[in-house]
Amino acid sequence: MTAASTAIQEISIAHSPDSDDAFMFYGLATNKVRVPGFKFTHTLTDIETLNHRAINEAFYDVTAISFHAYPYLQDNYTLMACGGSVGEGYGPTIVSSRKITLPQIKKTRIAVPGTLTTAYLTLKLFAPEIETAVVPFDKIIPAVVAGEFDAGLIIHEGQLTYANDGLVKLLDLGQWWREQTGLPLPLGGNAIRRSLGTETLHTTTNALRDSIQHALDHREEALAYAMQFARDLDPTLANRFVGMYVNERTLNYGDDGREAIRKLLEMGFDRGIIPHRANVDFVG
Repeated sequence: MTAASTAIQEISIAHSPDSDDAFMFYGLATNKVRVPGFKFTHTLTDIETLNHRAINEAFYDVTAISFHAYPYLQDNYTLMACGGSVGEGYGPTIVSSRKITLPQIKKTRIAVPGTLTTAYLTLKLFAPEIETAVVPFDKIIPAVVAGEFDAGLIIHEGQLTYANDGLVKLLDLGQWWREQTGLPLPLGGNAIRRSLGTETLHTTTNALRDSIQHALDHREEALAYAMQFARDLDPTLANRFVGMYVNERTLNYGDDGREAIRKLLEMGFDRGIIPHRANVDFVG
C-alpha cells in the first residue's frame, strides 16, 4: 500500500457556536459519524464573521453562511443541499421595550446583527428606508433594554428569550415573509468550496446529512452536547429552539425551500439590496 493510498483528506468546517449548529454537527464533531479517508476539523465563530471570511478569504472548506451572503461568495462556494436553518412562518424578530406601530417601525433606528445576515436582508425587503446600526447579535437585547435603540432585530436564541428582559415583539419577519410569498424563510445554510472537486463535494455533503440524521435519531445525546452552546437556555427551551431549526427541512430543503432561497435572493437583487444576481446551485 502506497503512502498516497493511505493519505487522509482533511476537511475544515466552520459554523456558529449556536445550539442548533452544534446539534447538527454533533455526529461529525464527536466522531459518531466517520468517513473513511476523511478527517473533519471544526472552527466555531459567529455567523457574520463567517460570512466575511467566506467572501474575503474562502478559507474554510465548509462554512455556515447567511443566505444573504451567498451571492458575494458564489464564485468560490456552492450550497450543500442539507444543513440549512429555515423558518416555517417564524424567524428574525423586531423587538422593543414598548409597543410601536408598523409605520413607526419604519422610521425607527434599529440595531441589527450584521449587514450580511438574512435577518438584515429581510428587514430591508420589509422597509428599505429603515435606519440600522450593526450591533453584535448577543448585545442587541441589552442595548434595547438600556435604551440605546428603540428597537432591535434579534436572531438565534433571543427569539425565545426576549420577553424575559421585558421586551415585546413588534414584528416576526418570518411570519411577514410567509404572508408575502407563501414560502418558508431560509435563513442560513452550509456552503462548500467548489475547488474540492465533485467526489469530495458529494462525500462531504453526505457526511453532513449523516451527521444531521444521527443527531435526530439520537436526540437526547445530541441535545446534551448542544446544551453547552445554548447560551443560558434551559433544556426545554433549547430543545424547542433546536426543533425550530434542525428538522426534516434540514435534511432536505424540499422544492419550496429551494424556491424560497432563489426568491429571497432574486428579490434582494431586484430591489437593489444585493449588487450581484445569485446563481443558486446545490450539491446533493
